[in-house]
Amino acid sequence: MPNLSKMTCIEDLRQVAECRVPRMFYDYADSGSYTEGTYRANESDLQKIQFRQRVAVNLEGRSTATTMVGQPAAMPVAIAPVGLTGMQHADGEIHAARAAEKFGVPFTLSTMSICSIEDIAENTGSGLVFWFQLYMMRDRDAMARMIQRAKDARCSALVLTLDLQVIGQRHKDIKNGLTAPPQPTLRNIVNLMSKPRWCLGMAATQRRTFRNLVGHVKGVSDMGSLAAWTNEQFDPRLSWADVAWVKEQWGGKLILKGIMEVEDAVLAAQHGADAIVVSNHGGRQLDGAPSSIAALPAIVAAVGERLEVWMDGGIRSGQDVLRAWALGARGTLIGRAMVYGLGAFGEAGVHKALQIIHKELDVSMAFCGHTQLRGVDRSILVPGTYPVARAE
Repeated sequence: MPNLSKMTCIEDLRQVAECRVPRMFYDYADSGSYTEGTYRANESDLQKIQFRQRVAVNLEGRSTATTMVGQPAAMPVAIAPVGLTGMQHADGEIHAARAAEKFGVPFTLSTMSICSIEDIAENTGSGLVFWFQLYMMRDRDAMARMIQRAKDARCSALVLTLDLQVIGQRHKDIKNGLTAPPQPTLRNIVNLMSKPRWCLGMAATQRRTFRNLVGHVKGVSDMGSLAAWTNEQFDPRLSWADVAWVKEQWGGKLILKGIMEVEDAVLAAQHGADAIVVSNHGGRQLDGAPSSIAALPAIVAAVGERLEVWMDGGIRSGQDVLRAWALGARGTLIGRAMVYGLGAFGEAGVHKALQIIHKELDVSMAFCGHTQLRGVDRSILVPGTYPVARAE
C-alpha cells in the first residue's frame, strides 16, 4: 500500500496515480499530441540546465515568497487550469483548490472542469487566490455570463487561453474513447474494476460532468448536447479584437496563456495583458514546437519590463521552478504535477506535491548561494547549458 509520507518526488506520485486512476483519465493528463515530441522536450530541455553551486554563504532566513500579478504566493507557482481534473479524483478541483489555499499558492479553474466556479467558491475560504481560465467560444452571451460568474465567485484574475482555437489530436484519447463519465464499455468496466478507490469516490459525488457548462449555456442540458455544443463553439476566428473584448468585459487582472513567439508577446503587451504564460499547452497542441523553456528567454528580453512573463510545461520539481525563475519567468504553472498528486492521494497528494516542489526550490536556491528568491538571476546557471534569446 503506497504511503504518502514516503513520497519523495513528483515521479513517486505519478507512479501511484497511474495505478489508481482509470486509464482514459490518466492518459488524458499524461500525454501529448501526435509523436509527443514537444511534450517530452518540455521536461528534457529543463533537465539540461545546470546550476552553479556556491559555498560559505550565510543561508539563514530564506524565503521563496513572491507575488503573481500583485497577488501573494508562497513560491512562484500556481496550479494550472486542467480540464477533467474532477475525473482524476472525485471532486478533484475542490480538493486541489483546498490544497492550494492551505499552501498559499494561486489555483486556476479550467472552463472544462468537472466542478463549477460556484463549487470552488462554496467549498473554499477567503484565503484562496482563485483564478478562472476562459476558452473563447462563439457564443459571446455565454462568455459574458461566464465572466460575470467568475466575478461573482471572487476570482481575482482571468486566464484567457489563446492556443485552443482548434484542438490538437492526442492519439491516446481517441483509442481510449475518452468521455466524462466513462461509457460502460467492456474495456472500461474491466479497467474500472481495478480502481475501487476511484469508483467509491465517484459513487459518493454528483459532480461527474462539465458543471461550468451544463445548465449554464443555452441548449446544453446533458453530456450528449454538451459534446455537440463544444464541437461547434470553440472559435477558430479568435483575434486580438476578441482579447480586447474579454479585457473590457472582465475589467480586472488579465493573463494570456499560450504565448510562444516574441511577436505575440509584444501584441499581448499592447493589448493590456498583466501577465503572459509562455506555454505550448503541455505539448498537447502543436507537436514539433519548441519547449516552453527554450522559448522563454527571447520573450522575457522582449517584454519582461512591460508585463509579467510566466511559464508552464515540464515543471516537475522545485529545481525546474528555479531554472525558469533564473531565466526571467516571474511565475510558473503546474498541471501534471498537481494531477499526479491528486490522482494518487486526493487533496493530501496535491499538498504533498506542493511541499515537494517548495522544498526542492528552497534547498536548491540555498546551494546556489541565495536566501531570497528575488535576488536570483541567470548567474546561478552554468553558461552554455541554458537557452538564450536568439538573434535574428
